[in-house]
Amino acid sequence: MSSIRLIASDEWRLLRRNRVAMLGLVILIALSLIAALTSIAQRDASDSIRARFQQQADAAFDGAPARHPHRMVHYGHFVFRPLPALAAFDPGVDAFTGNTIYLEGHRQNSANFGDVRQSSLLVRFGQLTPAFVLQALAPLMLIFIGFGAVARERERGTVRQLFAHGVSARNVILGKSLGLGRIAALMLAPVALALGWLMATEGAPLAPSLFILFGYALYLAIWVLLIIIVSALSGHARGALMTLIGLWALAVILLPRLAPDLAVAANPALTRLETDIAVQKDLRNMGDSHDPDDPHFNAFKARTLKQYGVEKVEDLPVNYRGLLAMEGEKLTSKLFDDYAKRQFAVHRTQSLQSDIVGLISPAIALRRLSMSASGTDLEGHRRFLSQAEAYRFAIVQKLNALQVKSITYEDDSNRNKDPEAARRVRIDPKNWQEVPDFSYRAASTSEKLRAALPGLLILLGWFAALLLGLRFAARRLGGTA
Repeated sequence: MSSIRLIASDEWRLLRRNRVAMLGLVILIALSLIAALTSIAQRDASDSIRARFQQQADAAFDGAPARHPHRMVHYGHFVFRPLPALAAFDPGVDAFTGNTIYLEGHRQNSANFGDVRQSSLLVRFGQLTPAFVLQALAPLMLIFIGFGAVARERERGTVRQLFAHGVSARNVILGKSLGLGRIAALMLAPVALALGWLMATEGAPLAPSLFILFGYALYLAIWVLLIIIVSALSGHARGALMTLIGLWALAVILLPRLAPDLAVAANPALTRLETDIAVQKDLRNMGDSHDPDDPHFNAFKARTLKQYGVEKVEDLPVNYRGLLAMEGEKLTSKLFDDYAKRQFAVHRTQSLQSDIVGLISPAIALRRLSMSASGTDLEGHRRFLSQAEAYRFAIVQKLNALQVKSITYEDDSNRNKDPEAARRVRIDPKNWQEVPDFSYRAASTSEKLRAALPGLLILLGWFAALLLGLRFAARRLGGTA
C-alpha cells in the first residue's frame, strides 16, 4: 500500500476514534436524508395543490354561464406554475417569486402567493433542502473534521518522522486530502441517492441531475483542498480553525447575502407601484378608445371603414366595438411587454453582477449551477411570466374576436337599454370551453445546462487554482519541516 493510502487510512482511523467528529458526521448524513425526504414530500404536495387549483380554475372558466364576451375578459383566469422534478433538490427562487397569476383584460398582474410572503421571516434564512445542507453545512462539518489534518502533525512533530521514513511532503498533503475527500464523498452519498430517486420516480432529467451531482462533488472537493492548504500553512491547529471558519462565514454566509443587495443598489429597478404609475401615464398618452376626438382611434376608425368600404360603423359586417377592444388590447399588451423587457434586462444585469462575486465565493457559483440545472432559477420564473402574459393576450383577443363575430354592433350598443338586446349579446358558453388551457413549457435540457455552465466553469477555476495552492503548501511544509 502506498504512503498516500496509508496516510488516508490513518485519517479514517483518527475519525473513528473522535466521537465528536463521528457524531457530527452522522448528524449531517441524517440531516441530508431528512432534508431529501421532506423536500420531496413538500415538492409533491405543493405541485399537487397547484395542479388541483389549476383544474378548478379551468373548470370555473369553462363552466361560466352565457355572458357577453367582454364580461369574460374581465372575469379573468388563474394560471399556476408547475414545479420541476428537481425542485425537490433545490427549490431556488420559487419561495420568493410567487406561483400563480391572475390574468385579466387591460392589466398585467404580478405573481402572488410566494411561500416567504405567507410565512415567518425565518424562511428567508434558508429552507432545509439537500442543496442547503451541502452548500452551507457540509463545508462547516469538513472544517471541524479536517482543520488539524496537517497542523496537528506539525504541532506533535510527527511530520518530521514521516519525512525521516522517506514520505515526501507532497504525499503527506495528498494523503490528507484523500482522507478528507472520502469523508466528503460520504456526505455526498445521501444526495446522490435522492437524485437517483428523483430520476427513477419523479421523472427528473438525467443530464441536469448528473450535472448537479458533479457540481456539488466539485464544490466539496474545493473545500477539501482549501482546508488542507490552510491546515498545512498554519503553525497551529487553532489558528487553522479560526481562519477556516472566517473563510466559511465570508464565502457561504456574507457574500451570498451581500452580492444581491450590492447588485440591486448598483442597478435599481422600478417597483411595482412605480411601474403601474408609469404604465398608466403612457396609456393616457397612447390613446383612449372612449374619446371621440382621440387621434389614434380616429385613424383606426378611418382605416377600418376604408378596409370594408363603408361610410359608418353601423354598416360594418362586424362589430366595431369588438374591433376597438382588440386594438386597445394590442396597444396595452405591447406597452406591458416593453416594460417587462426593461425589468427583465435590469434583473439580468443584477444577476450577472451577483454571479461575478462567485469568482471570490464558490458558494455563489454553486447556487447558480444548482438552480439553473434544477430549473428553479430566476430565468425559469421569467419564462413563466412571459408565457402567462402570452396566454393572457391570446385568450383576451380570442374573446374579443367572439365579440366581433358573434354579436352585432346594434345589439352591443343597445344592451343596456333593450332587454332583448341584452339577452342576445350573451353567447353560447361552449365558446369558453374552446379556449385552450394554459400549458407551461419548462426550459429544455440544453437550455438548463447552458445556464448552469458559467457556475461550473467558475468552480473548475477554483479547483484548478487550489490544486496549484496544494503544490505550494507541500513545498512550504517540506521547507518548514
